[in-house]
This record gives sequence, C-alpha cells and structure tokens, in this order.
Amino acid sequence: MIARAPGLDYVAARLRAAGCVFAEEEAALLLEAAPEDPGRLEALVRAREGGEPLEQLVGWVAFCGLRLEVGPGVFVPRVRTELLAEESLARLPPRAVVLELCCGVAAVAAVIARSDEVAELYAADIDPRATRIARRNLGERATVLTGDLYDPLPQAVRRRVDVIAANAPYVPTGELAFMPREARDHEPAVALDGGPDGADVHRRIIDGALDWLAPGGWLVIETGREQSAITAAAMTAARLATEVITDDERAATVVAGRRR
Repeated sequence: MIARAPGLDYVAARLRAAGCVFAEEEAALLLEAAPEDPGRLEALVRAREGGEPLEQLVGWVAFCGLRLEVGPGVFVPRVRTELLAEESLARLPPRAVVLELCCGVAAVAAVIARSDEVAELYAADIDPRATRIARRNLGERATVLTGDLYDPLPQAVRRRVDVIAANAPYVPTGELAFMPREARDHEPAVALDGGPDGADVHRRIIDGALDWLAPGGWLVIETGREQSAITAAAMTAARLATEVITDDERAATVVAGRRR
C-alpha cells in the first residue's frame, strides 16, 4: 500500500508548533518541493522544525520578482536587500560596468542583469559554494569570480566600474549569538560577521573602491541602521559624496557614495 502524503493543515500545524510564524505559507512550499513523496516531505518538515532555513530546503528564494537558486550552507538573500538592488539600478549610466562584491548567490547582480544599460557585469565572493550557485543564477550574463573582495578582478576593469554594489557582512561579532538560528546555525559566518563594530568589511571595500571606480562612479553598500553612520563616515573620509537611504517598511538601509 502506498503511503499518502500529509496535507497542508497537518504540515502547517507541525511548523506552527515549531515556532514558524508563516506556517501555512511555508507548508505550501514544502509540499510543492516534495509532491507525492511522503518520505521526502517528512525529511523536509523535520529539517524545518530543526531550524534549517526554508529557502535552503526548497532550493530557491524570491527576490525582486525572480526565483533564484540557493543551497545548503550559503547566505539566503533577504527582502531588505531589494533596496540595494533598486538603488544600484537607479545609478546605472548607459553602457555601465557593474560589480557586485560579497555577491553570495548573486541576487543583486541577477536583478541588474535585466537592465539594458549594462555592458559588463561582474560578481565576486570569497565562498566557492556561493559562487557555484551564482554562476547558475547568472548564466552567461555575467562573469562570476571567487576570491577576497577585489582580488580576483581582471585589471582591465580598473577605474572603469560605474557601480559597485555590496551586501557585505555587517553584524557585529558580539551579536552573532543573538541572531535567529536559521542564520546563526546554517549560514556561513563569513557572510554575517562584520567585526567588532560591524563595519570591518565595509572599510576594506571603501579603502579599495577608488582603484576600481570610474570618475562619477558609485559605491552602494547595504548596512544596518546602527552601522550606517560608521559606513557613511568611512565613505566621506575616502572623499566620496555620500548619502544614506532608508526604507522602514523593509527595515533596509543603504549608504551610497559617488566618486567626485
């Protein structure tokens, strides 16, 4: 006799008991990921009850109207990062050269790749697991590189980049232990840990930006509300014309600096 897969109400009740706020929506996605496969569904439900991120379990995340691949052990793009993508898009000149640093699975680059203004698109991350997935998300639309910040970039783009977008880590080291378990236990620390004040990687990106930005080019960095003043001060010290953009609905903050 073939076992029947549990229904939506049963899966949602288990997820709700495990503390999932959007239990019904998550249950529907888990059922979609394991149609007519009770064993697979049970494994997914147990993993979610244990705190594994939903997106890593179903294999994709919704971002700016796209369905992007994610996988175990990689950083999952958040809704707040849509502001970074939008602000980067708004700054593209015609025939733009664009770079996403700390790209993860390249969510921002995937949005930018849809623009007709882009001539060259690069995405780089230190985590090879993330860049493998980024290549699949971007296909032939971009060059994906593995390495530390600017290190893997071709010298041919030096001082030619019109927009550098970065969702670099900005959680202060001392606060990592208080993050939700989905992130704390299942995403790489290198994608989360921003050092003592949360801005260590931001300062490194800013310090190197003038070597890569074209005249009038933009550096756009996602940050936390608490870290935004630190990031903005570092950009100003680097002689970038700086502005801070916030979106309360998405709890999102971006600092943008233009090369004078």
